Formats: sequence, C-alpha cells, structure tokens
Amino acid sequence: MTISSKRFKTFKPRIEILSVLALSVLPLTACKHTPPAAEQQPTNVGVETAVVHPTVSTDYLEVPAHIMADPAHVVHIYPPLSGRIFGLTILPGQNVVKGQMIAQLQSNDIAVARSDFEKAKIEVIRADGALARGKLLLAHDVLSKADFAELQATDDVAHSQMEQARQHIHELGFAENSTADTVALRAPISGAVLDIGTATGEMQRSLDNATSIATIANLDTVWVVGDIFEKDLASVRPGRTVDIVVPAYPDLKLTGRIDNISDALDPTTHTLKVRVVLPNPKHQLKSDMFATIRIAGAPHQTFILPATAVLHEADRTFVFVANASGGFDQRAVTVGRTLDSGTVKNIEVLSGLNDGEKVVTAGGALLRPTSGD
Repeated sequence: MTISSKRFKTFKPRIEILSVLALSVLPLTACKHTPPAAEQQPTNVGVETAVVHPTVSTDYLEVPAHIMADPAHVVHIYPPLSGRIFGLTILPGQNVVKGQMIAQLQSNDIAVARSDFEKAKIEVIRADGALARGKLLLAHDVLSKADFAELQATDDVAHSQMEQARQHIHELGFAENSTADTVALRAPISGAVLDIGTATGEMQRSLDNATSIATIANLDTVWVVGDIFEKDLASVRPGRTVDIVVPAYPDLKLTGRIDNISDALDPTTHTLKVRVVLPNPKHQLKSDMFATIRIAGAPHQTFILPATAVLHEADRTFVFVANASGGFDQRAVTVGRTLDSGTVKNIEVLSGLNDGEKVVTAGGALLRPTSGD
C-alpha cells in the first residue's frame, strides 16, 4: 500500500502537464483552418475610373422661339368690291410672281360705280355750259364778279367729282369705257402663298367686312422671335451675335444678330420679345417653324464627366474620388448643364474636383465611402 501510494503521487503532476500542453495546441490548430480575411478577396468589381482634367466651357441661354415672315413683306389680298369668286388658281405653299392673276371676281358694284361716273360727266357738261354763259354776261356787265366766281366754283366741283368717280372705277380694276363686270385679282408682290381664305364660287363682301382672299409673303428674309424672361435680360443686348437652332434642320448652322428687344413686358408671362432677322435665300425656313435662340455666356473652366459618375442622395450631389489608400472618398460637387450628344450623356461639374484626380465614372452606386463627406 505504501509503495502504490508513492507511485500515484509521483505520476499525477506529469498527467496534468500533458493535459495543459494538449489544450494549448488546440487553438493553434484551429487558426490554420480559418478562411482568408475579407480584405484579401477581390473588391470594386464593375467599378470604372478615369483621371479628370478641366476644360473650358461656355454656358448658353436658350430662348424658345419661332420663325415668322417679316410683316413688312406680307400682303393680305382683299376683294376690292363685293362679288363672287371664280377661277381661283393658287394653293397654299405655292410661289407666285408679282402681277400673276390669282382669281377673278364678278360683281354688280361696278355698275353703280359706272352710274356715278356718268352722273358726274353730266354735271360737268352742265357746269361748263353755265360757266361759258357766265363769261358772256360778265363781259357785258350783266353778271357780277361774285356770281361769276360762284359759277367757277361749281364747275370746279363738278370736274373734281367726275375725276373721283373715274378713279374709283380704276381702283376697282375697270376702265370707265368698259362694260365688263369681272375683275382680275393679281398678286401685288412675289412670294409664297401662306394661306387662302376663300374658294371658287364663294361670295365676298366689300372692303368694310371682307375676309382675306389670300396671304402672300416674301420669305427672302425671316424673323426669329423668342420670349426672354426678365431675369435673363442682362445677358441680352441688341447687336449681339447669337446662334439659331432649328429642329427641322439639326445640321444647319445659323448665326444672326439680335435686331430688337421689345420695350413692352407681357403681363401674363413676364417675358420680352427678342427678334433676330435672318436671310433665307433658299426658303428653307418656313413661317411658324420652331426654333431656339442660343446666346453664349462667359467661358469658364469645368469638368465634363459621364452622367453615370454623378450620384444623388436626397438633396446631395456627389462623386467618388480615389484616395491614397486605394479606397474611395465621397465628394460633394456642384453640377451644371447636362450635355446630350444622342448616344452619350455627359454632365458638367462646376466645383468639387481638382485636376488629375481619379473619379469613379461607372459603378459608383456599388461603393461606400471610406472617408470624406
């Protein structure tokens, strides 16, 4: 019993030491099977970057406008007398030359005008006879000078009324010795027919309540008229060179000068009329076409980035900029115009970036800022 007890006491400390060593080895074994840390795995998949440099850009004030014919070269043709239209030979959009017959008008009003002329002729014959007799009586001191002066005045009035009646017949398009009751309506200027207000067989009233038979405009020069808000008035002045953009001809480059700025403010829209006069030798520009007046502002430096580089969150606008540690900082920026070239949409960044910085141009929505804003 004594020997056994001694052996037990001798080996017990060795068993405890082995147990402690075994426990201390377990953590080391476990560490060898831990997976790689997240930092060692691929990151920023789908993120594209680019080094940015400033460029000179110019802001443009774009004024919506439309094209119209110069009012000084627009003629509305009205019937000279009441009657029926026949033989209408023009159509809207057709070009006519000065003196070309566009229609005929048949009217009974010419009969009234001729009757007035015949009455005036009779009065002239009567007044001339009275004046001739008065001269004889005055020569024999039978007629006073005052009475003779009255006869002279009556004769002058008769001649004046006859000439007036003759002129009226000519204005209606007839000759005083003619018996015709139709008059040819002719184009007073060369140009394009903008619209027609009548048709063959339609009755036309006299000048008092007439509707236009046709409107003819010479389109060798046209007006581009736009509406500018009063807040933009400081950037517009007469004589300034502007660009004209016409949606109908996207490749057509037009340049003109501001000819006039209206002095009357529209009380409803609070806009002013701006007018640009353009030559139109080929008549490409048509009345009532849409157009835009582009007024260049002062040049300034800006960064042009793809629209995908600029992100928005609530009322914040920002981009991601690469930092020295390989991460990306969120940077607040101020943006300007959106530049749409059809296939690519870019955006101006006015402030917040520096020359030579690397900016995320695509995939920024996948990132989280490491520092900065």
